[in-house]
Amino acid sequence: MELKEKIKKDSILARKNKKEIEYSTLNYLLALILNKEKEKRFNIVKKQGPAQENIDKKSQLTDDEIVDLIFSEIKKRKESQGFFKRGKRDDLVQKEEGEIKVLEKYIPPQLTDDEIEGIVKEIIDRTGANSLKDMGKTMGLVIPKIKGRADGLRVSEIVKKSILEKSCKPE
Repeated sequence: MELKEKIKKDSILARKNKKEIEYSTLNYLLALILNKEKEKRFNIVKKQGPAQENIDKKSQLTDDEIVDLIFSEIKKRKESQGFFKRGKRDDLVQKEEGEIKVLEKYIPPQLTDDEIEGIVKEIIDRTGANSLKDMGKTMGLVIPKIKGRADGLRVSEIVKKSILEKSCKPE
């Protein structure tokens, strides 16, 4: 089943079961998806003209694009949690946590740090990266392999740590 359809069905179910946080979060997500599709459609029409065939189909977001959108929303909520914690607003921290849990149901299973380290070390060995100057090149190769399965900040920290460990080892 397409991810967008699954979200729609889950939203309807959440409404029927009176799960307020789940329903509002999924409804918000569906609105974001719709806005992104409108934006995509506008860009297609702007570049190729309105007489485009299958414009509705071409403007639909792919599952990967929806997952990227969900990751973006999770990141925003985690940032908000930090602000709410500093402001001692535990009620809002809990609300954000509930929304994060709802959104996490729609992303692929996340890699563990050990799995990420394995991928990073393989790429570092293959490219010969040995200083922080090589971090951008290494990240450029790591990100496509783990796209959607790990937080970019976490990956960046592991790449940095792995490169520093390699550069400090005597050969």
